Amino acid sequence: HPPLGVASPEDVGFPPNVEMFRDDLSSVLPSDIGWEAPVWVPDEDAPNCMKCEAKFTFTKRRHHCRACGKVLCSACCSQKARLAYMDNKSARVCSTCYNILQRAQARGQIAGISQVTPSSGQASPNPNNPMEYCSTVPPIQQAQEALQRPPPSVLVPVGGRPQGPMGIAQREGRHVRFSDGSFPGGGDATSDSSTPSTPSHPITTPTPAHPTPTPQGAVAVRPRSAPNTSPQHKGSPSTTAESRARLSPSKNRGQPSERQSGSPRHGGSPRKTGSPKSPPRSRQSAMTKSLIPEEDDRLPPVILSIGDNGDYEVDWEPDPDRTLADIKREETDPVMFLANPNLVVLVKVINLSCCVNRLCWCFTTRGMHTVSQDEVVILLEAMPDDDAVPRDIFAHLQMVYEEAGKGNTVGDLGHTIFNQPFLGSREHGGFLYIQPTFQCTQRLILPEPPYVVGVLLQKWETPWAKVFPIRLMLRLGAEFRYYPCPLFSVRFRKPVYCEIGHTIMNLLADFRNYQYMLGQVRGVVILLEDKRTLVRIPSNRYDDMMKVLNNCNEHVLSWGSNFSEEADSHLVCIQNDEGAYQTQAISIQNRPRKVTGASFIVFNGSLKTTAGLRAKSSIVEDGVMVQILPETMAELRQALRNMKDYTIGCGSTSAEEPDETVEVRWVEDDRKMNIGVTSPIDGQSMEGLTNIHVHSGMDFAGEHRTIRWTEVFFLQTEDSMPQCEPMELSRLAESIATATCVALVQHLDSLKEAGMNKLGLRVNIDRDEVGYVAGSKGQFLPPLYMTDLDNELIPVIHNAAASNQDTPIRLELIFHILHNAD
Repeated sequence: HPPLGVASPEDVGFPPNVEMFRDDLSSVLPSDIGWEAPVWVPDEDAPNCMKCEAKFTFTKRRHHCRACGKVLCSACCSQKARLAYMDNKSARVCSTCYNILQRAQARGQIAGISQVTPSSGQASPNPNNPMEYCSTVPPIQQAQEALQRPPPSVLVPVGGRPQGPMGIAQREGRHVRFSDGSFPGGGDATSDSSTPSTPSHPITTPTPAHPTPTPQGAVAVRPRSAPNTSPQHKGSPSTTAESRARLSPSKNRGQPSERQSGSPRHGGSPRKTGSPKSPPRSRQSAMTKSLIPEEDDRLPPVILSIGDNGDYEVDWEPDPDRTLADIKREETDPVMFLANPNLVVLVKVINLSCCVNRLCWCFTTRGMHTVSQDEVVILLEAMPDDDAVPRDIFAHLQMVYEEAGKGNTVGDLGHTIFNQPFLGSREHGGFLYIQPTFQCTQRLILPEPPYVVGVLLQKWETPWAKVFPIRLMLRLGAEFRYYPCPLFSVRFRKPVYCEIGHTIMNLLADFRNYQYMLGQVRGVVILLEDKRTLVRIPSNRYDDMMKVLNNCNEHVLSWGSNFSEEADSHLVCIQNDEGAYQTQAISIQNRPRKVTGASFIVFNGSLKTTAGLRAKSSIVEDGVMVQILPETMAELRQALRNMKDYTIGCGSTSAEEPDETVEVRWVEDDRKMNIGVTSPIDGQSMEGLTNIHVHSGMDFAGEHRTIRWTEVFFLQTEDSMPQCEPMELSRLAESIATATCVALVQHLDSLKEAGMNKLGLRVNIDRDEVGYVAGSKGQFLPPLYMTDLDNELIPVIHNAAASNQDTPIRLELIFHILHNAD
């Protein structure tokens, strides 16, 4: 991997006539919006979204607006508002109704109907108070006002679990919930968290909790008692035989038993029909209970060895000095810590002399996939005075795991935000997560794909992580002269951005309340070549492109770009010491710059015919501004709706040939997903296949283990996907998962002993051919398990084949086996 660098800067100013028009709401607000329950449009009467007209499929699900009753997609119905007819409870509403309700609320406030509470008094900048980033009040005055404000209260997303008195979660039956926040059958998940489609969430690093002792023989893990209630721990040596235990079931586990004698979590035997057996609340929490000690001088439990049957030999009181020496010793394996019974964190100090010549702590998770979260890698630059393992990383990874279990996952260019000091500084603001592309990874401890790498942010950088993360990623690359972005994190560094100031992004995104952002379509790239700007739109992203088009006003059309691996360089937006924004280009060193990527494009239809120009193209910050005539704007919009290519010539109208061109091209489908992911059955590649993560559902518990359905892959291209209703397909997938869990719940211990922690089930349903295969670790399951699978699965898939009149259905479901640990 060659060294990387930054090209010479090129300052670019703002073009004239840049305007952003807001959607024109009616000046007369409907009096019944929010006050009376609407009449819901039936699902069968709405095959398409009633706003953007996107066709509903299994992956594009229906949502009802609680204010007007219309049926819309998740993008058009993603806001939350309090409705009077629901006793002012927060509910899902469409963007149109949300704007109307906000307008009504604003008028009510002006009239004195309601009072506005003071803003948070945290130190500036505060990521949870974006107003501070955009403030024009002098800093001294801000500081004086801050001293008079009450301390803030921090809210953390708690997923779709209703809250009872005193904030205690009410007990409820578990359901299958997809990553867009909906249940099978088209229902919506009730959640107090942010929009489900947002791939990021605020994270609070809590005080780690201790595992609680339980009766002997009733648990798979023998955790320590809390130090505050167990005095014998205070005076005990840190490494003794009494401090070690095995994370394993009792000796008689793994013996095949009759179905009637199976021991699911609720007692009794699993039936062939019925709902999933979800763990009781106490046992469910024990599966994710943090094992990280409260004391700063103690470490989480260390796994000493893993037996052939999958058992862990655990040192519950690892010696800090000896453990630190093992972590730093180059010839030893990574030290494995238990953050919770189902999350392992591998830690090692590695020397990245191959690429950046830095010594770094490497934290790598193993177990995030069990909660449908990409595995996480954090590279933290080691400091000369580091005499202990950075324990805050363990607490943060544990919180990511817990939030993912509630459906709040982070992916590529997602982020998490700190609400308290982290790694010894209040200026550390959060993490930006990226998927490696050109970066060197040869010495890293890499987990099973998919995975993301977390890069530590400063507080001033967190607004960009929320609003426009690709700009922040590339700016970090320019700062450290590493294309496109470094994978390592540096503590106590100077932030690359300060107060937002004057930027074109103020016109395209809301930095104050984060109510709207620049439209983003997966797979879209913007490439700059010699006298040519090329915009590539994947054909399978037409529906998403139409949503962007419908959300823009008639005068301005804009959208963001994705990072392109085809480009050898990329525009970067730099903020100088005076707060002004300038343009630079970052590229791979010693490689000629032929194709340069841009981060966004804006088409401004305000160009006058008197200017004597066909169109005008210019670089603005790290994007492209194209000024066009109003009639050109209309033609461009129509071409996008018709899925036609369109070319704009720039330059004088008197010239025979344009000086440069801007070309919008529809290209082949985007298949850059599930990179590196393979099937546990036979190693078949899953790259390019559509998949859906299943959150908070389908847990079946045996005596010592639990089996969980986490994911479903569709083994067809989007063009050949079955045309049945999404509700029917989701019910089919749930029925297959239920039958599989019922069949295997009595065999979980023996499967775990064989190292089969991750299972795959591939189902083919057609009128002419019906069948399934199941396997793990690249081999099919032994006949011992296939008999019970036949009994449960064959009736389900044959009934589905009899009712399927469309194209064949091919699915692969993924299951994980977890420790109960209660």
